[in-house]
Amino acid sequence: MIDPVLLREQSELVKRSQEARGASPDTVDEALAADRARRAAITAFEDLRAAQNAHGKLVAQAPKEEKAALVAAAKELSVQVKEAQHAVTAAEAAADEAFARIENIVIDGVPAGGEENFVTLRTHGGTPSFDFTPRDHLELGELLGAIDMERGTKVSGSRFYFLTGIGARLEIAIMMLALDRALQAGFTPLIPPTLVRPEVMKGTGFLGQHADEIYHLEADDLYLVGTSEVPLAGFHMGEILNLDRGAKRYAGWSTCYRREAGSYGKDTRGIIRVHQFNKLEMFVHTTPEDAETEHLRLVAMQEGMLQDLGLSYRVIDVAAGDLGSSAARKYDVEAWVPTQDAYRELTSTSNCTTYQARRLDIRYRPEVEAGEKSKTAFVATLNGTLATTRWIVALLETHQRADGSVTVPEVLRPYLGGLEVMEPVA
Repeated sequence: MIDPVLLREQSELVKRSQEARGASPDTVDEALAADRARRAAITAFEDLRAAQNAHGKLVAQAPKEEKAALVAAAKELSVQVKEAQHAVTAAEAAADEAFARIENIVIDGVPAGGEENFVTLRTHGGTPSFDFTPRDHLELGELLGAIDMERGTKVSGSRFYFLTGIGARLEIAIMMLALDRALQAGFTPLIPPTLVRPEVMKGTGFLGQHADEIYHLEADDLYLVGTSEVPLAGFHMGEILNLDRGAKRYAGWSTCYRREAGSYGKDTRGIIRVHQFNKLEMFVHTTPEDAETEHLRLVAMQEGMLQDLGLSYRVIDVAAGDLGSSAARKYDVEAWVPTQDAYRELTSTSNCTTYQARRLDIRYRPEVEAGEKSKTAFVATLNGTLATTRWIVALLETHQRADGSVTVPEVLRPYLGGLEVMEPVA
């Protein structure tokens, strides 16, 4: 949730942020009212506790003949204290609920509007041209013996698939390349759990507007993650981090699951929009002051990967209404998919400022002048994809040849035993 001091002192800023996202500014007034009610309840409780303590001393010192009346009054005070304590609990719950409806404060310069209101920051590479009619990724995948949608559907239902033969090897190669890049950049690799508790899923902001995208195991009250951002954020939940030597950077390799609710009829062909995929996710805990610099660093790593794979792409600054509740700014890197004549998202990277850390209670101790006592502050968190299954789509279509074979980008060849060309199997 957002900083309560910011809410109280700069409520108009918070309202403008909500409006930029397409959310109602009334949520700010409701949160302010709930905050006032919470503080009033706490004050009333503390006043009654103080009166109870003072009365207890009177009872202890009173003459015997006065004790009965004082004890009766003490019992009445005890009832009032308990009622006030319950009122505090209810007021705190109501305030938490009201605060949770306010999304992260968007960073200055983020475009206002919805999904279509992004701003293109730059493009790289021209759109590939062919002297033959290009095949789409599924046709290529079937020719290469790389993708089997029919058996995926038979085994698990629609939007499931098998990566077979060179397809499986290709995904592992892309992931390994990304992992090596992450290691070179100082990231610690993690293979996280893909089932998480509700407080972790909620803490990262995924149980708001995207709750219908998430698989929930009701019998165990656990959620399947749609990105390893979730367990990586929870990795340091409730901890005070030492950031004296710099940010803590992790690269999480995991299988991810998404229900794709509301996407029926969209991208049903092939592996663009599926229920299960693999992903290498970068996640960073850093100081709020360094968060924007770190954000640009993640984007540069993503662009380096796409450039070395020979893919044409654009980088977009995502509009406020399309950010998701936790992100204060998000950059997407979209690769050109020839048969769709369009750019499609391959990576995204978000600066979540202190929003997730406040919900998950992740802190650090800022540096202070000698002799001063250091107070804890919330870290900033960032996340960004470095490789995922969908990359196969752009790679196959971009590097295809007339006979259905596909040239392997040079950077991937060491991970495929030196293979230079993926050949049709039949």
